[in-house]
Amino acid sequence: MDIKDIIKPENKVYGKTPVLKDAVLHYCPGCSHGVVHKLIAEVIEEMGIQDKTIGISPVGCSVFAYNYLDIDWQQAAHGRAPALATATKRLMPDKYVFTYQGDGDLASIGTAEIMHACNRGENIVVIFINNAIYGMTGGQMAPTTLLGQVTATTPYGRQADLNGYPLKITELIAQLEGTCYVTRQSVQNPAAVRKTKKAIRKAFENSAMNKGTSFVEVVSTCNSGWKTTPVKANKWMEENMFPFYPLGDMKDR
Repeated sequence: MDIKDIIKPENKVYGKTPVLKDAVLHYCPGCSHGVVHKLIAEVIEEMGIQDKTIGISPVGCSVFAYNYLDIDWQQAAHGRAPALATATKRLMPDKYVFTYQGDGDLASIGTAEIMHACNRGENIVVIFINNAIYGMTGGQMAPTTLLGQVTATTPYGRQADLNGYPLKITELIAQLEGTCYVTRQSVQNPAAVRKTKKAIRKAFENSAMNKGTSFVEVVSTCNSGWKTTPVKANKWMEENMFPFYPLGDMKDR
């Protein structure tokens, strides 16, 4: 039998199985990661790019994204997802390449990688989950932790003179010439979920048009790290994070 008779669309695994796997999520109840996973899966399915998408998994709570999305994945060292995404996209320019990173990964140890990848205008999608804390390792202060916010390493609240100011990484990214689309969204209610899905879809479409780097921040909750309930975490996010991290598009070129 000729190889061409074997490699046919009807014989491929991709496209026959849902992108979102039938697996129990390990995330804490109320965590925003599961919602964002579902949105990415829906966008990939609707665009018909399951066999063309490569995700770059980082370090942190989101490292296990590969357990839930049935696409090709690569694992990056802590903070280095944009560098690995750069190499992947340059080697396989026909693929849709995205990173999925938390604030401890992207805005702390990975600051150099994300800034330079975006400044170069690498044709990748970056999905940035900002819950203002290190979730996986015990709730320590992150670069995005708000002033006055209590964490495991700031028991009396973050202080500017001791800990510095919260880093508005997305505003910095928007100033770089290589970025074509920079937005900040959330997933705390149905309306917000719809807007975030639209933003993710736009980011992947930009990749298809070779427009440069698309950066989608999702302001999120970490109720276990914040030591509160999912409902109260959403309320705290709306009252405290949104004023400092306002939602909406910052750049759309």
